[in-house]
Amino acid sequence: MAKDKKLVKNITPRDVDFAQWYTDVVREAQLCDYSSVKGCLNYLPNGFAIWELIKNDLDRRFKETGVENVYLPCLIPENLLQKEKDHIEGFAPEVAWVTHGGTEKLQERMCIRPTSETLFCDLWSRTVQSYRDLPKVWNQWGSVLRWEKTTRPFLRSREFLWQEGHTIHATYEEAEERTIQMFHVYEDCYRETLAIPFVSGRKAEHEKFAGAQDTYTVEALMHDGKALQSATSHFFGSGFPDAFNIKYIDKDGQLKSVYETSWGLSTRSIGALIMVHSDDDGLVLPPHVAPIECRIIPVAQHKEGVLEKANELLATLKAAGYRVNIDDSEKSPGWKFSEQEIVGIPTRIEIGPKDIEKGQVVVVRRDTREKIFVPMDEIAVKLREILEQMQKDMYDRASEFLADHIDTATNMDEMKEKFNANRGFVKACWCGDPACEDEVKAVTGGAATRCLIEDEDMISDTCIWCGKPAKHMAYWGKSY
Repeated sequence: MAKDKKLVKNITPRDVDFAQWYTDVVREAQLCDYSSVKGCLNYLPNGFAIWELIKNDLDRRFKETGVENVYLPCLIPENLLQKEKDHIEGFAPEVAWVTHGGTEKLQERMCIRPTSETLFCDLWSRTVQSYRDLPKVWNQWGSVLRWEKTTRPFLRSREFLWQEGHTIHATYEEAEERTIQMFHVYEDCYRETLAIPFVSGRKAEHEKFAGAQDTYTVEALMHDGKALQSATSHFFGSGFPDAFNIKYIDKDGQLKSVYETSWGLSTRSIGALIMVHSDDDGLVLPPHVAPIECRIIPVAQHKEGVLEKANELLATLKAAGYRVNIDDSEKSPGWKFSEQEIVGIPTRIEIGPKDIEKGQVVVVRRDTREKIFVPMDEIAVKLREILEQMQKDMYDRASEFLADHIDTATNMDEMKEKFNANRGFVKACWCGDPACEDEVKAVTGGAATRCLIEDEDMISDTCIWCGKPAKHMAYWGKSY
């Protein structure tokens, strides 16, 4: 049994050192590894498979709304970035530049894309002429490079995987509607697929994406009480398109501007999955994004008929559409159980001689360790029920945690007390001045506006810091 326990000894308890716990889970679950390219990751099979499931889910959701996929170059000429000053100023510190092709110095340096608005706009400026060419509702799956000073697996790396949607429309209203529509797509994905609750809304003016008119954000709460900006949708208005002279001739024969949106989600979502759901024994994954939904573990597999029956079960579940595998190695059952738990497989099926005699299997849930005895001839149906119940339960537990970590404050004494005591979000009113936000952040040790609350009554008429009339109510929290 000493060897069986050794597996989890490598994971620091999350309430002792959350940052180290996170790193340990990433390592022990074999999700990624640090690359020799400083600040970048090697995505290992276990981690990349999670991303593929997220990608497939989102891609389906996108296409249901009329989105088409494209792919544009990873290099952007400097002159294109300069066409949108707000954009280049916002990204300038993080841009990586290519200055040579082979041994020859380039006449114009190129950046490795930090995002692709400029490339999309350049393409549309040459191809969109008439109202008949609109709208363009495109998405690109790929990677971007931002020269981050500090990095952390999945949460912040210099190169990361993501999707970036870009659209142009004939009218302001249509573009605004698309912005909000994609924002809701992200909300649905987080809620239904990742089993992660959140607060969401519009970003404050100074927190908007560079060049955007409005930015909408999904903000999830991690177990350590910090907020993670998980997905964003931006309404650019006509700023980007006008900088690139994207015009179209309308039905009335008039030359008009187009309106643009952009929206994105990245591998940061894997970090959110880890920090919201996992425990001191390793990774815990919602079934909908688990690369393997179930692992079959034969018990006393040296005994006659056990391996045969286990492989029969494997074939049955595969035929029923499950993502399932079997651990028929020579390791002890205890070791196999620990390994399954560390890598986050939602369920395991234990099957031994006694189970075969009784015509049953034992299903063990990863999240609760509950053992469920299921007749062997019903497992193909019952396992799906168990997995769906687990998906729901994981969301409900995370929702309860979120609700327990949302407070309200009408003055700074309350703000400091509640923010520091309960770690999470605090609802408070604000005049809209970034200087006041900076003061609140300094006094509380990190509380800043995460998003505005626009569907609830204001809890105060005055700013939490300066006492002037409040313009907004916001969720305040410390972010990654």
